[in-house]
Amino acid sequence: LSCEGMVGMAIGTRPDCVDETRLDLIASYTGEYLVWLEYGLQSVHDQTLELINRHHTFADFIKAIRMTQERKINTCAHIILGLPGETRRMMLDSARVLADEGVNGVKIHLLYVIRGTKLAHMWEQGAYTPMEQAEYVDTVCDFLELLPPQMVIQRITGDPHLDELLAPQWAGRYRETFNMIQQVLEDRDTCQGRKYPI
Repeated sequence: LSCEGMVGMAIGTRPDCVDETRLDLIASYTGEYLVWLEYGLQSVHDQTLELINRHHTFADFIKAIRMTQERKINTCAHIILGLPGETRRMMLDSARVLADEGVNGVKIHLLYVIRGTKLAHMWEQGAYTPMEQAEYVDTVCDFLELLPPQMVIQRITGDPHLDELLAPQWAGRYRETFNMIQQVLEDRDTCQGRKYPI
């Protein structure tokens, strides 16, 4: 923040890595700067969090979000669509929960397979199948409909390094996916917040 022209900061962390002291320090900057605290949630389902080895629970996320909101710090949650074992309904449950918890922003990521990872091994063994592009686009549109209209959508898909990407290959075509999401929203005559409770 000592750099000339700096207007704010976004801090990314895990929900199990904050406490009162750290949050008080971060809150001390909110009077002069735009401050966001981003939590890597990934899913609201504990069985998924355990499967992907997150070492935190959904309850950890709720505790962190509430402590952060008490200090008037903007909150953003990272969600991954296409996690192993998750159905479309489970993914949309994540949207409903984020809407109910009053999170200020969300970053939506696609799960893609990167070389040298446990997921790559699962994919090579046929134990994991990535989402198809059209399936992802439809799920994102459903997800957006459930979020409050004022929630900031900070990201709408992943952006992998192409030299590391194994699957799905369409994940490397960010602009194409983004344009497809816009087109499906237009075709459905829908938008973010369309199915959010009033």
